Amino acid sequence: MTQFLTNSFIYKGLEVTHLVKPKLRNSYIQIKNDATIFVKTPKVAPNYVIEFLNSKEKWIQKHIDAIKKSPFKKINLEDEVLLFGEVYSIDSPEVFYLREKLHRTKKQDIKSIVKLYDAFYKNLAQSYLTQRVEYFSEIMKLSYEELKFRKMKTRWGSCSSSKTITLNTELLKVKKEFIDYVVVHELAHLTHMNHSKSFHILVESFLPNQKELRKGLKAMKII
Repeated sequence: MTQFLTNSFIYKGLEVTHLVKPKLRNSYIQIKNDATIFVKTPKVAPNYVIEFLNSKEKWIQKHIDAIKKSPFKKINLEDEVLLFGEVYSIDSPEVFYLREKLHRTKKQDIKSIVKLYDAFYKNLAQSYLTQRVEYFSEIMKLSYEELKFRKMKTRWGSCSSSKTITLNTELLKVKKEFIDYVVVHELAHLTHMNHSKSFHILVESFLPNQKELRKGLKAMKII
């Protein structure tokens, strides 16, 4: 069995975890949403990691700044819920469904709890996001074939050539204005399967502040 070695230390005020994976060919840096840094490397010299971090300092700072500007707030699982850019207590009426599920579950491990949160967001997505898609579909006079919801790590939404729109259930964590932007963005792809000038003109005709919304959404990290 391959054994991985880990080492944690502070680099310029930031928490860094170094994970050694002998089979890796290259070195990688990953920045979590809480601004902690993971460095993955093959077996290297003791001073290599610091030199590697120094070489990527501008890139690291850029991502740390983006995280600080992100509207996402850190929450305590089982006690709080992030919904539409705001933190709610688990006892709030807005999250009654989740509170009941948490109280009934016999498994209290983190994976089981995260699954309950994911189910909560997907359930809400099927109602709230469907309403927003139907609303903008009608005023934009654009029809889609199918609407899907799933948790995604790298994109907020997608639109296929078969007119299937897929929305990230993590959208329920951001402000409603950003949700509307993603909805309009994906619906616009029904007419323009690209990001051409005509595509952006179409989006802007329904969301005049689309440039600011796009910029704000790009600054966010998908949780």
